Amino acid sequence: MTEDEQDALYADRNPLTGIMFKVVSVAAFVGMASLIKAAGRVPAGEIVFFRSAFALLPIFILLAWRRELRTALHTSRPVSHILRGLVGVTSMGLGFFALTRLPLPEAITLNYAQPLLVVLFSAVFVGEVVRLYRWSAVIVGLVGVIIISWPNLTLFTSGAGLESDQALGVTAALLAAAVSAIAMLLVRRLVHSERTATIVLWFSLTSTVAALGTIPFGWIALSPMQTACLVGAGICGGVGQILMTESYRHAPLSTIAPFEYTSMMLAILVGYFAFGDVPTIYTLVGGTIVIGAGLFIIWREQRLGLQRGKARKVTPPS
Repeated sequence: MTEDEQDALYADRNPLTGIMFKVVSVAAFVGMASLIKAAGRVPAGEIVFFRSAFALLPIFILLAWRRELRTALHTSRPVSHILRGLVGVTSMGLGFFALTRLPLPEAITLNYAQPLLVVLFSAVFVGEVVRLYRWSAVIVGLVGVIIISWPNLTLFTSGAGLESDQALGVTAALLAAAVSAIAMLLVRRLVHSERTATIVLWFSLTSTVAALGTIPFGWIALSPMQTACLVGAGICGGVGQILMTESYRHAPLSTIAPFEYTSMMLAILVGYFAFGDVPTIYTLVGGTIVIGAGLFIIWREQRLGLQRGKARKVTPPS
């Protein structure tokens, strides 16, 4: 998309509205994570089922309101949607496992490795040209991830109990970020031909069905409180998806993306007041480094986009 086309696209939109939708979506996702953590040690597959199944409620309401319910599932690329769903549900399960093993701020902050890994995987698997500035930001950001993870990287030592349990959580969180980066690449391909509603609905349905396949691996009987928490988490997740999608209709990605990092502040507040989680100096320092690296990548992408737009303006058509 050229700079002129982007300006025309957003000329009648309000970036502040987009920012508001993004911030509220971040709050919804932090609420989802908080409710999952409040539910306690529930198997990851069972959490994924509730998160996916009850996310369909606000999605169906939106589709019905827009009169898109009858055509939402129509696609010429069902295999691509299913593949994206299976990759996404794997990431979701790993992330939810991490939430049950780690303090809330740490679990959310480790997820910030995802945009760094998107850059890495784009270069390795897609052949995208990544130059020195972005490689430097990725390396610095991954150093921040190591700082956050360092106190809990005891998985392969002789220690047991809480420390090794948290090491499993760190490992799951980092794997979730890596798999989520792969899912993001798959979504990038889908958006060229598929509507947002189609992508979201196919993902929710695929992940719901996939989660049911984990029943033989041991679901547990839930208490009324746990059930309420997981149902609420699913609804929050669906609302968050809708608001996040809506935010990108009102402003460019480069304007909206930095507000993703408000989740760290919200996670620290909710973690402290709801669960008594006090962020460590490792989480604060490492999180600041990761956020800085992510913001630099966003800024660099915006600059490159503007440069490409100017180059197309001054280059006469062949």
